[in-house]
Amino acid sequence: MFLKFILALIPIIWLIVAMSILKMPGFKACFIAFVITFILAAAAWHLSIINTATAALEGICNALWPIIIVILAALFVYNLTLKTGAMEKIKAMLAGVSTDKRILMLLIAFGFGNFMEGMAGFGTAVAIPAGILVGLGFDPILSIVSCLIINSTPTAFGSVGVPTNTMANITGFDAVAISGNVAKIQLVVSFLLPFIAVIVIGQGVKALKGLIPMILIADISFLVPQYIVANVIGPDLANIIGAIICMICIIIAAIKLPRKKIPEFEVESSGNGLKGLTLNEALVAWSPFILIFVFLLLTSTIVPFIHDPLASINSKISFYAGENPATLTFYWINTPGVLIILAGIIGGLIQGAGFGEIIGIFCTTVKNNVKTIITICSVLAVAKIMGYSGMISDIANVLVAVAGDKFPLISPLIGTIGGFVTGSGTSTTALFGQLQVETANQIGANPIWLAAANLMGAGIGKMICPQSIAIGTAACNLSGVESKILGKTAVYTVLFAVIGGIVCFVLQ
Repeated sequence: MFLKFILALIPIIWLIVAMSILKMPGFKACFIAFVITFILAAAAWHLSIINTATAALEGICNALWPIIIVILAALFVYNLTLKTGAMEKIKAMLAGVSTDKRILMLLIAFGFGNFMEGMAGFGTAVAIPAGILVGLGFDPILSIVSCLIINSTPTAFGSVGVPTNTMANITGFDAVAISGNVAKIQLVVSFLLPFIAVIVIGQGVKALKGLIPMILIADISFLVPQYIVANVIGPDLANIIGAIICMICIIIAAIKLPRKKIPEFEVESSGNGLKGLTLNEALVAWSPFILIFVFLLLTSTIVPFIHDPLASINSKISFYAGENPATLTFYWINTPGVLIILAGIIGGLIQGAGFGEIIGIFCTTVKNNVKTIITICSVLAVAKIMGYSGMISDIANVLVAVAGDKFPLISPLIGTIGGFVTGSGTSTTALFGQLQVETANQIGANPIWLAAANLMGAGIGKMICPQSIAIGTAACNLSGVESKILGKTAVYTVLFAVIGGIVCFVLQ
């Protein structure tokens, strides 16, 4: 049993070594992990070549639709708003709200950052807010650290819910049930995020002075809607709706609440902000995101007369040639990727982009993300092969033998390791989602709860993963400071992993 445990860990150990020590690009490391897993499954677990190949095919197809189509769609919309200049207007609107750097950080890094995580994910929630903050005169390192901290737990609902929906696809559990548990298990850590971010950006607890009401407004106005949406609608809109309400509340509070100016926390106004910008221009700038929100809401389960007919347009396919194959359902219209692309095209036309230009931006987006496509396809293929061959079960058996019913204490930590290695909530879900479920079943724990713990851990691990830090430094034109950022962020990673483990164990 121990020998098989070690052999089954080889693909995971390889990823840790390749990406953390050898600094190998993710797409290369993950493809080699796929090759290693294929060989191990056939040689050591005696899974036939045809069964191993069809297991891999199932993973690749599951990656392409609906996961990769969502990622490409979200990045396409972001790139389109850059091209049309709409993103610059959005930045100006956000930066013109206040001269208090702490309030600006809450609005830009917490409110808008969580909005970008919900809409696009994949580094945009760190790169864009950090870039705006630095442009306003904020310390670059502290800006990146605060954005990395804030971008932790929202990862589970990022890219229109891709990580949580991936967990649902892999485990067969209901996506709404998983997202509800994720919102619950993350609540303590999520509540702490804006407080810690303010302390970081203000270089000490002194930064909380006079700002507690504003932080609570930002915190509660995001978490309450996120929690409700996650439990009622599902993961797709949890971050998006929470962030929209949060930004509105922060803006209103910044205008209405009395505030004593503290010189060390004041920044110069970034420019015109809302001055000279008409309501029509503002709506045009935000139009792709408004349309995404409307389309996703109208096609969700809360509007059944639209959702049900569109959801009926699907194909059910089984790829695996062995026993007990999974059946994948491909929704061809009522899937976030298609709806986001449609919203992007309409929004681009509203913003004055030509149809040919829009198609060109989409093609460029696909071309620029080929490595991401290879990475995710490889990881999903690894996950499916490990599941069908029995490799996941062999890892779970040893974990149960060692940790027993105390396993929930380390359940989030496993996700944290995955987030650190892969830099992706989706990839971490693919690697460890089924492992968490099988372990839960063996110790009599709630498998959906441990699946949620894995999703929380993945976001925590992303805080210190090399990819996330590199995205932040690139956005702020920094180099050679990665170790400083890692050192400042690591302490919070450990803190959140410990809190997550305690919550997971106590509330299981």
